[in-house]
Amino acid sequence: MNNEPGDKPAENPYKIHTGWRRVLRATGHSSRGLRDAWKFESAFRQEIVLFLLVLPLGAWLGQNWVERVLLIGTVMLVLIVELLNSAVESTVDRISMDHHELSRRAKDLGSAAVMVSLLLCAAVWASAAWVRLTA
Repeated sequence: MNNEPGDKPAENPYKIHTGWRRVLRATGHSSRGLRDAWKFESAFRQEIVLFLLVLPLGAWLGQNWVERVLLIGTVMLVLIVELLNSAVESTVDRISMDHHELSRRAKDLGSAAVMVSLLLCAAVWASAAWVRLTA
């Protein structure tokens, strides 16, 4: 492959759809990803249940729309990071099920990202609860 300055990058032959057709196809792929996450990822199912349980609490705990968005947004951030972690894990498993140090590191880094998002979520919720309950 020739990568000279000014060369046009190779086109992906699978990205032939444009406009609304691309949007509709992307929506279908995203829906399938969410279905697969629900079907194959127990952590994702647990976090969805958590999200549904804390949604009404967030509406009460937040004292204005900004606080409510932050509370619900941090839970949604956990879901997003979990989806990305699952994508990393699936990709690593697709490449090889053999133990390899880089595979372990990739999976552990994804897991760490989920943990950091959960800690952020817990800190935001604890802060909001503290303010609400001590006011």
